[in-house]
Amino acid sequence: MGAATIAIALVGVMWPGGERRTPARLRESHLPFGAAEQAYAVNLQIENLAMKQAESFLNQEITILSGQIYNAGNDSLANVEITVEFSDELGQVVLRESRTLFTPQAAPFKAAERRDFEVSFEHIPPSWNVQKPAVRVSGMLFGAKKE
Repeated sequence: MGAATIAIALVGVMWPGGERRTPARLRESHLPFGAAEQAYAVNLQIENLAMKQAESFLNQEITILSGQIYNAGNDSLANVEITVEFSDELGQVVLRESRTLFTPQAAPFKAAERRDFEVSFEHIPPSWNVQKPAVRVSGMLFGAKKE
């Protein structure tokens, strides 16, 4: 009886789609992008994009996208999320990933501030056209309001 209960519990935990939190699932968490965030997004300018190839600690090739983001608005932000889209020769998106730019411990991203960022990608499909991807702001968290 006890062994059967343990076996059933293990199947429940290991079953595909079970309620465990995997790294892929954690990436699906997005920052807010409602009307206020969309209106403010025009103040965030993504500039100086560059790409390079590197090797990971596991000897796997990774692609690194670096750039700068400029806050041309009047508000301070706690974090910004970008969505990066890699396309093929026909202009069809072959990979779309969203990433936050700052760690939770980072200082607020203030008005008129420019910051460097870097995001890496491990598995870009071979059909990618090897051109710079499309990058857009897709979420943000406003910082504390001044009183």
